[in-house]
Amino acid sequence: MFDFDNIEAQIPHNGVRTRFAPSPTGYMHVGGLRTALYTYLIAKKAGGAFILRIEDTDQNRFVEGATEIIYSTLRGAGINWDEGPDVGGPTPPYIQSERREIYAAYAEKLVELGGAYRDGDVIRQKIPREGETTFTDLIFGDITVQNDSASMDEGVLLKSDGLPTYNFANVIDDHLMGITHVVRGSEYLSSAPKYVLLYNAFGWEMPQYITVSPVMRDAQHKLSKRNGDPTYDDLLTQGYLTDAIVNYVALLGWSPGGEREIFTLRELEEVFDVGGLSKSPAIFDVAKLRYFNAEYIRALPPGIFAALAEPYIRQSVKNPNADIAALAELVQARCEVLTDIPEKLDFIDALPEYPAELYVHKKSKTDGKISLDMLKSILPELEALPDWTRDGVYGVCEALAAKLDAKNALVMWPLRIAVSGKAVTPGGAAEICAVLGREESLRRIDAGIKKLEAE
Repeated sequence: MFDFDNIEAQIPHNGVRTRFAPSPTGYMHVGGLRTALYTYLIAKKAGGAFILRIEDTDQNRFVEGATEIIYSTLRGAGINWDEGPDVGGPTPPYIQSERREIYAAYAEKLVELGGAYRDGDVIRQKIPREGETTFTDLIFGDITVQNDSASMDEGVLLKSDGLPTYNFANVIDDHLMGITHVVRGSEYLSSAPKYVLLYNAFGWEMPQYITVSPVMRDAQHKLSKRNGDPTYDDLLTQGYLTDAIVNYVALLGWSPGGEREIFTLRELEEVFDVGGLSKSPAIFDVAKLRYFNAEYIRALPPGIFAALAEPYIRQSVKNPNADIAALAELVQARCEVLTDIPEKLDFIDALPEYPAELYVHKKSKTDGKISLDMLKSILPELEALPDWTRDGVYGVCEALAAKLDAKNALVMWPLRIAVSGKAVTPGGAAEICAVLGREESLRRIDAGIKKLEAE
């Protein structure tokens, strides 16, 4: 005999309780991460509890290892749960497939209460065919659906395999876990009246529903992994920082008010307010995310950035004696994502083949002949330089420009081309020389002179 009184007595009634209930079907997409984040922030702002529940009743969609991906994704983003499958809590178990007995008992009880009926080897919801059903959403307001509408079909609650459908399981679990606020996507708006009827049939109080608008790739298309849109893990692989992703995702459909956009997760916990959520779809703007990421990269302490950047630096710079800290300093303010780094440093190990035309630069007023003269003038000066540092190299170039009564760029441009072989570099000529060192820098300048003499 199922003990309804005992399980109902375990329901927590201690403030705000929210839940994130993903299905273990693969990597987490941006919309799922946003739902988790908002759900977490609502709980934290109110000093409440954030619950993780795994909704695995659709065994056909189950992906091996996906539950662990959910754990690692949320923890990696700093979204830690107070109750869940791996940490326990007052209302276990937190995996739906382990709650089969509970659903079966409540389905039978619902039949007794007149809210459901048996149809062969399944149990279906009973929908009144007259009147209307109304519910209130904190974002979309009051929504009314006619009970005889096509969306109010008498769907299956308990399947022939004894497992519940999503619509039944989430109502039972939200009630028994004491959930007070439910964040969900707008695709569930049409299902909400059926939830209302279930809650009414049991005589239970409904949680507050907070429906968030979809995340779109553009005005016509929702963000979708099937269409090649990135998951959270894809974004990490593409060189985005976790903190930047979380910050940007928070602003996809939510406004904090004012001009400020950069928030840490702890700051979001303090300022998040449901009133800032929008009904309008949010466009996932990769350019805006790159901007956020660049801001976060620039704000990192140099040592932390160097540690993050080292694997990317090593994709281009194989020299075991390379100064990783110096190379990281060179690129920190000049990359938007970590994956920018290898291409920016691909000239460090070896001078690439480059055309002499690079020495022609109208803005610096240099051409092949002027560049040749500059390199011939600067080479002996640098050979005699006792202090081979960025400032030392820069001082020599500055002095030569002053001696020639010319702008610094007249000297710096040909020197930068000679030591890098590139028109666009992550630093100026003096910075590159400092990183390359005396011997390699002088060798490359000499090679530049020979290249120009051969023209």
